Amino acid sequence: MPHTTEPISARGPVIRPGDDAYDAELRGFQLADRHEPDVIAGAADAGDVRAAVAYAAAHRMPIAVQASGHGLAAPLRGGLLISTRRMTGVTVDPAARTVRAEAGARWAAVITAAAAHGLAPLNGSAPDVGVVGYTLGGGLGLLARRYGYAADHVRAIDVVTPDGHARRATPAAEPDLFWALRGGRGNFGVATAIEMDLVPLTRVYGGGLYHPAEPAVLDAWRTWTADLPDELTSSIALIPFPDVPGPPEPLRGRHIAHIRVASTGTAAAGERLVAPLRAALGPALIDTLAEMPYTESAAIYSDPPGAHAYHGGNALLTGLTPDAVAAVFAHAGPGAPEPAVVQVRHLGGALARPPEHPSAIGFRDAAYLVSVLTGVGDGGTAAADAAHRPLLDALRPLTAGRFLNYLYGAGTGDVPALYEPAAYRRLTELKAAYDPHGLLRAGHDIPPAR
Repeated sequence: MPHTTEPISARGPVIRPGDDAYDAELRGFQLADRHEPDVIAGAADAGDVRAAVAYAAAHRMPIAVQASGHGLAAPLRGGLLISTRRMTGVTVDPAARTVRAEAGARWAAVITAAAAHGLAPLNGSAPDVGVVGYTLGGGLGLLARRYGYAADHVRAIDVVTPDGHARRATPAAEPDLFWALRGGRGNFGVATAIEMDLVPLTRVYGGGLYHPAEPAVLDAWRTWTADLPDELTSSIALIPFPDVPGPPEPLRGRHIAHIRVASTGTAAAGERLVAPLRAALGPALIDTLAEMPYTESAAIYSDPPGAHAYHGGNALLTGLTPDAVAAVFAHAGPGAPEPAVVQVRHLGGALARPPEHPSAIGFRDAAYLVSVLTGVGDGGTAAADAAHRPLLDALRPLTAGRFLNYLYGAGTGDVPALYEPAAYRRLTELKAAYDPHGLLRAGHDIPPAR
């Protein structure tokens, strides 16, 4: 791609390799395979985004976007990176029960702003994740079985398309773009803000049960999830805790099964629903289940807050069989060749129902999502991908597709597997209409139809 030093007309900083701010601006939560652009546009507002996109289009430069840096799928080499971290505005409309979040806003700010009005967003487990990337990737949140994907609750998306035009995509205006952005994420434009529903919720029953990682624990959780009501969303993670200061003493140096629960019902109802699982498992190493303000809901998963290098893949499963449980432990449980964090999320409920406004998100009949994540060391992401492959191959007979939000790192595989065939064909056709030169090809690249 051509390298140019022509100026970009913008309020925010324009940073190039060799500038003191270059490394700091690139740093995100994901430390593996960082972007290496020829120029970074530190966008201060939507006007800056439009100027940066127009600049890249004029020079046929590939474009990538980074807010918090959690969802980096493939690094940009050369080209232009639009850093949206300065665009952090959050505005709640309590009467309409909506929030407007700018491109760099994180869920922590939305949770706090919504709580002041007795409302809650449909965020995920980590409040420091960016709102826009999470939502346009689908958004599988704490309360997903009760409310569905976060993308199902989007009302409008302000976006700059590769032709440099600022557009507002809604079901009525730009309906094709509205459909494609929700699930197609960064392939069709650079979102500058998103408007979405909030739900009337101030408290949640939730927390975690920690047990030694054994097949019987995953099998008991699998059995328990078979007939849960939509109000309860849960997952289980198999985590090899290091023997170092930091983790709670009962977990340190052990391979742990962490069952996470979030329920919109009363605490008494939650206790009744969890009672059969507690009875099947016996006393936990740690039990944190309790009613809590929604503002404290990050404690349910207790995701690690520090930036690190990692790589991950996933499979959407039609079911979770005893053979699948055995495969998880054979390839990623205690004693596996490479330590990995495996998460199994219970789907169904509202996730399985068609939304009011269709989107590119498919495989709604999937019953579970299995994701695997490995820290990246000297072997790089290729070594991590090779470590994941035996598990994902073993799950292939039950695999319907893959989910965009839980793909991390370069080489995360076959993009068409993220979509149902008809949706993928439509996405390639819309890519040809909105981005015929493929400028937005960093990440999970959907090519233009030819």
